[in-house]
Amino acid sequence: AVLRGSGTPLEVETVTVDEPGQGQVRVKLSACGLCHTDLSVLQSVLPQTSPLVLGHEGAGIVESTGPGVTSVAPGDHVILTTTAFCGRCFQCVEGMFAQCERMPLALGGNFPFHLDDMDLMPFASIGGLCEYTVVAENTAIKIDDDIPLVSASLLGCGVITGVGAAINTAEVRPGGSCAIWGCGGVGLSVLQGCRIAGASTLISIDTNPAKLEFAKKLGATHVIDASVENPVEQVLALTGGRGADYTFEAIGIGEAMEQAYTAARRGGTATIVGVGRFDDSFSLSAGLFAMTEKTLKGSFCGKGASVRDFPRMLDWYRAGKLDLDSLVTTTYPIEDVAQAYEDMTAGKNARGVVVF
Repeated sequence: AVLRGSGTPLEVETVTVDEPGQGQVRVKLSACGLCHTDLSVLQSVLPQTSPLVLGHEGAGIVESTGPGVTSVAPGDHVILTTTAFCGRCFQCVEGMFAQCERMPLALGGNFPFHLDDMDLMPFASIGGLCEYTVVAENTAIKIDDDIPLVSASLLGCGVITGVGAAINTAEVRPGGSCAIWGCGGVGLSVLQGCRIAGASTLISIDTNPAKLEFAKKLGATHVIDASVENPVEQVLALTGGRGADYTFEAIGIGEAMEQAYTAARRGGTATIVGVGRFDDSFSLSAGLFAMTEKTLKGSFCGKGASVRDFPRMLDWYRAGKLDLDSLVTTTYPIEDVAQAYEDMTAGKNARGVVVF
């Protein structure tokens, strides 16, 4: 799926794909989840170098490896991660792997796709909406063969972003109350992360009734239709007027971020997970910010470390605690990728996945 430039339609093209070089892995994709970040690139909300091959939430099987690769071998099943890290820079030593200062070097400058006279950049150094891709070794994380690759693909971005926001960033404690703005793939993963952490009150907020019903199936104890009710007032009503211990914004809209902060209790934690427009913003009271002692956090990719988080999340999947299968509401062939993004815009899926 090739994006030739800003504002151009996504096109399915036949491209050539390089063989792996030093420290690289060539992967035959089995599945690629469709993330809202891809849609933001398509809609020019997030500026990107083009032309490019879109997609970054992939899983597949290693076809071949370049010189120096030791962690995976041909035939291995892998998830492709957007949070490759060097492990040696200041941020990595501090445990902030998603903020790796050497991430561009960790991923490697890589243009493995070619179309006519164009070299195509892989989006997020993955380019998962292609039958084959070539990635840096530390982008391909080996998993056991018994994990369905369609479900496993979601860990690459949406699930680690959401579950990680609850467990790694907010550090939700057992018995806590949580309110989550957004019931897309990320918001539903935040919900599951809060449930796994032992939260007792789980409030999901959206404007799509079908998504709210889906949130109930994944453990929401209460749902709020923000198109009908004031979400801040309702969260306060459900928490004895105090506010939630933990609130999360998983949409990427300044207004919702402000609501999430407002609905957190005094001393509570509001975590911003959604990535919005760079020209969007929200405001806080300069007087109340210190007085209420709330904590406001940003969470990028769930503060995740794939080599640490993928194994434990797959353990939760095997134990029935983390539902990946239900998140995959529709699968598409690559030829229908444009329709898949239209369905995303219409709010039809928890997660659509392109399968090869």
